[in-house]
Amino acid sequence: MNLPVVAGVDGSARSLAAADWAAREAALRHATLRLVHAIPSAPGMVMPVAAAEVWQPVGEEMLQHAVAGLRERYPRLVVRGEQVSGSPAETLLAAAADAGLLVVGARGAGGFDGLAMGSVALRAAAAALCPVVVVPEPHAGSGDAEEMADSARVVAGLAAHTPDATADATADFAFAAALGHDALLRVVRAWALPAAAVSPLMLDVTEGDRADWEDQEVLLLSDALRPWQEKYPEVAVQPDVRLLHPAMALVTASSDAELLVIGRRTEPRAPEGRLGPVAHAVLHHARCPVAVVPHAG
Repeated sequence: MNLPVVAGVDGSARSLAAADWAAREAALRHATLRLVHAIPSAPGMVMPVAAAEVWQPVGEEMLQHAVAGLRERYPRLVVRGEQVSGSPAETLLAAAADAGLLVVGARGAGGFDGLAMGSVALRAAAAALCPVVVVPEPHAGSGDAEEMADSARVVAGLAAHTPDATADATADFAFAAALGHDALLRVVRAWALPAAAVSPLMLDVTEGDRADWEDQEVLLLSDALRPWQEKYPEVAVQPDVRLLHPAMALVTASSDAELLVIGRRTEPRAPEGRLGPVAHAVLHHARCPVAVVPHAG
């Protein structure tokens, strides 16, 4: 049985859009969808009885409506709702401990106009043990999860020149996602001119030099992708080598994507989790849902 997909909901339009995205993904994976709602409370604080009596039925009603709506749109999908007392971020992290995927809206009911990412989404993306998909905007479209647009594509960012566990986990998730969505997979590698080429002593970089360096990057990317193309021969792959900052390359590539996949290295010395500057920038500015794939390394 496939591991469940977990989605955090708080009744906001953004969280319900993320839940709808999660429902389509769960249907594609033939997995159960768990909608999780946290009754907010401050750490170490016991919620007053009167407040709990108000929040609990409101949350239960919201969950019932959300579950009923998804069951109506996706009749073959098993959907369950659960309400837990605790901070939203920690509640979702606990629920994701035995999940195959955690899906959150970039923002929930809190925050302010102009805020791109809320604290709960950032915390989940930085610390969850399973892959996390952050949905930035209400996802257009509805209906059967198997009905995908012909132009659907998955974009993956692979930055490492030397294969490692993080790159492997990211590539495997991206290829599996492209296969499940019957989508073209575009693999983006950002590169920069060699340090010697941008030093004050190098007065000019010829087009021939630039072409040679770019050809080397293309070869490196082709070599890195070969084992994954052998594992997933049904997936059409489009290598995309860009002379750009990694964050800019990925944000630009997200403009016509259904899903952008990036990796996150987990470190024993940082048990609370953290996002690197590229992942942080991508989550704030990407124009499609972003999957953050963790891997120890």
